[in-house]
This record gives sequence, structure tokens and C-alpha cells, in this order.
Amino acid sequence: MSAITGCKERVNDSLAGKCCLVLGAGGFIGGHVSRELHRRGALVHGFGRRQSYPEALDGIRFTKAEFSDRATLARAVDGADYVFHLLASGTPESSNRDPVADLEAGVSGTLHMLAICRAAGVRKVIFVSSGGTVYGVPASVPIDECAQTNPICAYGVSRLAIEKYLHLYLRLHGLDYAVLRAANPFGPWQDPQRRQGVIPAIMHSVLHKRPAEIWGDGFVVRDFIYVADVAEAVALVATYSGEQRVFNVGSGVGRSVLNVVSDIVGVLGGEAARILYKPARDSDVPVNILNTALIRRELGWVARTDWLVGLELTASWLQRRYDRTFPIRQLV
Repeated sequence: MSAITGCKERVNDSLAGKCCLVLGAGGFIGGHVSRELHRRGALVHGFGRRQSYPEALDGIRFTKAEFSDRATLARAVDGADYVFHLLASGTPESSNRDPVADLEAGVSGTLHMLAICRAAGVRKVIFVSSGGTVYGVPASVPIDECAQTNPICAYGVSRLAIEKYLHLYLRLHGLDYAVLRAANPFGPWQDPQRRQGVIPAIMHSVLHKRPAEIWGDGFVVRDFIYVADVAEAVALVATYSGEQRVFNVGSGVGRSVLNVVSDIVGVLGGEAARILYKPARDSDVPVNILNTALIRRELGWVARTDWLVGLELTASWLQRRYDRTFPIRQLV
């Protein structure tokens, strides 16, 4: 049996008519996941505290509520075939300042959600974890799913704890699940003013002729993945029936922050960016590059969006978002 044939047997690529509840649908990744599921014919129901980008949820039912509102959450879960968990409790940096709040918001809320899913007969829970934080400082790169997990931020600890509770619920109650450890997603709807990612923050600064802020010396290496590719992986894993439960989702390519700045300037077609160096953060690992051989083998998934094309698409969205005309090299 070829790898491709085996993959087709393990993935039923049809979500048509299936009820999919997306927790965090109003956010950056959640909006893209909702659109991808809708494109595949699923009946999508979004849930979250806000609709940051209503255009992402055009034609999609949305319930506005807090994750802690268990009664409203239970009503949203009722009838769902698949539940996609994309709610985050904060950021790696903020989590270390208040790990108790991070634990209560992320892990405790997820445990209540799992109990609700079990009672409602949900078929599968898909959790978007953090490939950038759960491994901590790696012994070697690229990092595969069997590598040691020693997070250096409370956010990573919480993500990992949720993964373990998902495994426990499968063992104790038969609730199926899948975990996608996403690298560093970027793309449209990633708000530069909410400190959601280094790429939109730098791009926003360069576009507005401001110094690009870099934490540390700029040689920190990250694996950046265009958000639409992440959304495709999330949709595929929903109907996956193989034995694996945890998958890395990344480009498999490492880029330093200084390289990112250089490429952003090249895409925008401007002058060299001014850089404002700030003290390194304790939550930043020196290098993070994910091995994606497992998800390629099991689901047939690969990152398809070219790096520079992804930057161009992000810059184009920022231009529309702020209603400004910038000298972008090539708007896609």
C-alpha cells in the first residue's frame, strides 16, 4: 500500500452536513477554521466572546458568550458532531505573569467543556495546541511529536495539560480527540495591535514608518505557517480515523526574526527598517522548528502557501484594514 493510498483510507475528506462547533470562531485562527469548514459543506456554529472580524463569519451562525458560561456552552454543544477548541487563555508572555489565571481560564474551562461534550455525545474534539511552546527548549531540531515536552511558559504548560486531559477522556469515556500543535501562524485577521504575533506587529510598524520592536537580539528562530494551511489541517484531522492523536503543523523551515524583518521590507518595497531592540523575554525559546513528517504521512497534509506569498496576503489585508495605501511589492 502506498503512503498516499493509506492516507486516503484514513481520512474521509467530507464534512458536508456535519455540525461543527468552533470555540473561538471570532478570533484569528478560529475565523479561518470556520470559513474552511463552511467551504467544505459543514454546518458551522461559532462560539466566543467577540466577533473580531465579522467578515470571517459571513453566513455562519455565531453565539456570543464567555467560555465560563456553561449553560450557553451546553446549548451550543448540543447536536454538534465535532467540537473545535481554539480558545486561548492569553499569550506565552502574559501567562508567566499570572499562571493561576492562565490555568483557571484555559484548563478548568476545558474540563467543563469536555464534560459537556461527553454528555452531548460529541463525536470528536479537535484541539489546536501550541507547537511553539509545549516543547520548550528542544534538544534538537526539527522537533517531532515524540520529543520531550518541557514548556518554559505557563501558556505551554496549560496547552500540554489540555492535551493530557483529552487523552484521559478518551481512555475513561471514549471521547475521541485530535491535537494539532501549530507552529507560529500568521496571516489576515491577526491583529497587530493585540500583540498576537511578530509578523503583523513588525509589518504594521514598517508600514507606518515606525521602528520594528524586537525582543532580544533578533536571532531567535521560529517556524512560521500561513493560517489558511493550518485551517486545512484542522479540517482534515476531524475525519481522520487512524491511530495517531497528536500532530505537528508547521512549515518545517526556521527563520530568524531579523530575517523576517528583512523579508517584510522586501515585500513592502520600502527602505531598511529601523529596529528597536528590547530585553529578551523568559518565555522565548531560542529555536523552534517542527517536523511535519507524521501529518504528511497520515493525513496527506503539507504547508502549501509560499512564504513570500503569505507575507503579501497579510500586507494586503493590513492595507484594507487600515484603509491606507502602502507600496506593497505585489498585492495578491
